[in-house]
Amino acid sequence: MQLNPYGADAVNLAADLANRPPADAAELADRCREAGLVLEHPVTRQDLDHAMAAVTAWVKVVDAADEEERAESLNRMLAAAAAYPRLVDHAGTGWHLHYRDGQQPLGSVLFSLISVGTALHLTGRGMHRLRRCAVPECTTIFADTSRTGRQRYCTQRCANRDAVRRHRRRNG
Repeated sequence: MQLNPYGADAVNLAADLANRPPADAAELADRCREAGLVLEHPVTRQDLDHAMAAVTAWVKVVDAADEEERAESLNRMLAAAAAYPRLVDHAGTGWHLHYRDGQQPLGSVLFSLISVGTALHLTGRGMHRLRRCAVPECTTIFADTSRTGRQRYCTQRCANRDAVRRHRRRNG
């Protein structure tokens, strides 16, 4: 998978898996392919379990109370997942960097991808750019990739719903 570099694509995949956990290994494989991952091995139940452990750890990063807690949680993920960077050329995609050992099962790949991608996203765009939707009844997680860095809602639908609610509260 050639990412941007590991940043937004990885956090968007993590958010997708957190918001809609895959039911089985086949669904995990399909969603990873849709996200642009090149799957080098068959996907197993163990991959699903390891991927969901990564997502569980990642949600703690999302829900951290402040930047220090967010960094500590993410540093624990990085220590458990990342290896030294290496140049690879697989599946005809051209040379690119991987922050993991070669020939890893998908669960391990996702743990590294999510950890490193989140670190690059947060350090490159800002530590606040990973959150849950501002609508109280919506728990959707999203990565803020907006130009201004002030995205508060997971979708335009939630933004509109909250605007209508605020308007009605002011006027009625």
